[in-house]
Amino acid sequence: MKKLLTFVAYYSLCLPVFAADLTIYTYDSFVSEWGPGPQLEKAFEAQCQCDLEYIAVEDGVSILNRLRIEKDRTKADVILGIDDALIEETRREGLVIPHQQPLNGLKQELQWQDTDFLPIDYGYFAFIYDSQKITTPATSLKQIIESDASIIYQDPRTSTPGQGLMLWVKSVYGEQADQAWQQLAPHTVTVTKGWWEAYSLFLKGDADYVLSYNTSPAYHVVAEGKDHYRAAQFKEGHVAQIEVAAITRTSTNPELARDFLAFLISTEAQTIIPTSNWMLPVIEGIELPEVFDQLIAPERIGFTPTEVAQQRRRWIKEWRSETAR
Repeated sequence: MKKLLTFVAYYSLCLPVFAADLTIYTYDSFVSEWGPGPQLEKAFEAQCQCDLEYIAVEDGVSILNRLRIEKDRTKADVILGIDDALIEETRREGLVIPHQQPLNGLKQELQWQDTDFLPIDYGYFAFIYDSQKITTPATSLKQIIESDASIIYQDPRTSTPGQGLMLWVKSVYGEQADQAWQQLAPHTVTVTKGWWEAYSLFLKGDADYVLSYNTSPAYHVVAEGKDHYRAAQFKEGHVAQIEVAAITRTSTNPELARDFLAFLISTEAQTIIPTSNWMLPVIEGIELPEVFDQLIAPERIGFTPTEVAQQRRRWIKEWRSETAR
């Protein structure tokens, strides 16, 4: 018995010592082997002597849906991957606390003042196409909706890009949005739960266009050496997405969670994110591959988070009604 106890004590000393655990709810592509999650985890754990655990769902809207179900029973210390269009609905759940991070280091163009949600990256929703197949791409949202081009996009009930398209259609069509959904439905190949499923189908050649981001072509150039995937720029403008992180009210390690949020907007983390999550950094001074200079830079249109919170359920109901016909 004495030998066994000695062995256990020795073995315990050989194990890594973690000060605490931190559980982060995010989306599946974030934690994939090519996403930023693994690199960020390694870098932060080296600083904090803690153990990060990611729990991933299909997409950003699914994070909010899970929080609504779990409420005070949530395991999350941090939520990462909802966007600015969802912050008011998330705040209303009463499950986040102030991040206590300085905002003066963020890009001025973001005009970020929120004290509960911290931006981690941003981009613009865009339709991606293969320029080897489509030589004359659509130049407006109305043109693509009123065409017969095959489209894949994501469900606005579970996906932030899908929600982005809903806001985009509403911004351009207003009270005629129901007619736009009717026109889009016949040439919609499928509506997926999340971004990765939709983009994978597009890369297999299942559609002419897929809803993604203006930054998506950068991935193909940097990671694959392919420059034929392009983002169509629309004259009406594009809806922006700012992805955010927040600390849950029920976090058992709020100070460690704040340290993690501070890390997310550090130079080290912001250097990792653009070429792994393929979005734009939220702080100045991050050196990016040259292809980022060639991305479309759309005019920003859309709604405030408060406007989205007030109308989101009605707009989703409208989308469901018209696409189910």
